[in-house]
Amino acid sequence: MARFSPLLARTTTIKTPVGPLTYDCVKVIVVRDGSAILFSEFGQQPVKIGDVVLLGANTLCGSEPERRITVTTIYADTDYLVDQVFWQYVGYLGDRLDAQDFAAAVYTEPAQILRLGEDRVRTLMPWLDELVALSIEHEPVANFYRMQALWFSIAHVIAPFIKTSQVRTSPTQRATTCPTSPRIRRFGPLRAEAHHVADLLRSELDRRWSVTELADEVHLSKSQVGRLFVEAFGKSPIAYLTMLRTERMAALLRTTDAPITVIAEEVGWGDPDFAARQFRRSVGVSPSGYRALNRVQAPQATG
Repeated sequence: MARFSPLLARTTTIKTPVGPLTYDCVKVIVVRDGSAILFSEFGQQPVKIGDVVLLGANTLCGSEPERRITVTTIYADTDYLVDQVFWQYVGYLGDRLDAQDFAAAVYTEPAQILRLGEDRVRTLMPWLDELVALSIEHEPVANFYRMQALWFSIAHVIAPFIKTSQVRTSPTQRATTCPTSPRIRRFGPLRAEAHHVADLLRSELDRRWSVTELADEVHLSKSQVGRLFVEAFGKSPIAYLTMLRTERMAALLRTTDAPITVIAEEVGWGDPDFAARQFRRSVGVSPSGYRALNRVQAPQATG
């Protein structure tokens, strides 16, 4: 029997720059000590003890520690959270299959920094420590109810700080949507075709892919590929490709002195201005700004 848990937690101390990286799950990052500069869709923002970072699935985020930062990160399966949204709003939704579209409409900001304050975050630490201990023990069946209880306690404190959008959905609108069926993603795509498309995009990052070409590769229609890929990764294939290119561009900016125009072309963007716009949109800072800050922060981070 595969031992899959919809919740995992780890505490780590980070001393060197990270990312930007993405995960196929929701991440809740609680800052316990130290400070850092984060880069994501919210721009370039400082975080310190008292802050909680909320990242949606497949959302780029990088960090530049200021000497060091200690965090506890909770990794939560998206379907597990969608189930919770359904039961929270069950009187409003009326149908389990509405919950995914409703959640996407309400939680429209995939990258948020929640300023809880140091005192409030310290109240979370005993629950976080126990959740980490149970995650390391890795007995998801035996520990399921306790881990869920700990998560609910943490979520109860954090939830009031999460930015949401007001949504009014009529029964007619709900009836005409096309919700996906409940599924267990296990922090990965559901269908082999989605895996294959993602592998193609990663292996030929600089290729000018079209959805038609990707569909031909996996012997599906364009609409099927788009639907399966969004179900698996929460993004269209082209949006996912943009994310991969941004991730690679950030790595090259950190580790090489190559001109930005050369890096942009290497990752598949022939137009450096377009590359800069895409990079800023995902990471929150321009390529030149990201490189400059990395050069300033790196000596501190390794000290």
